[in-house]
Amino acid sequence: MKTKGKNLMTLEEFKEKNYGKRGTKERDELEAGYEAFKIGALIQQARFERGMTQEQLAEKVGTTKSYISKIENNMKEARISTLQKIIELGFGGRLELSIKL
Repeated sequence: MKTKGKNLMTLEEFKEKNYGKRGTKERDELEAGYEAFKIGALIQQARFERGMTQEQLAEKVGTTKSYISKIENNMKEARISTLQKIIELGFGGRLELSIKL
């Protein structure tokens, strides 16, 4: 049985305490940064699963190793068209987007 300690809080509680409620500037910046990080992490994970180097992926996509590294490390935001190339040309997959309201 899990018990909640005095100092433990959920991720949502932590974000509200430190960044404010959803809709505030600080919270929106946090959430946007997380989404960019998540995309880079997903690309890196897919690349690892396929046993590819950044250089191999970049060659398939028609870009540079440096650019792939910047996306994976959240130093550069990629356009949707670039993500589509990475997924389709680099991994042989299909990019699917959804909007949740």
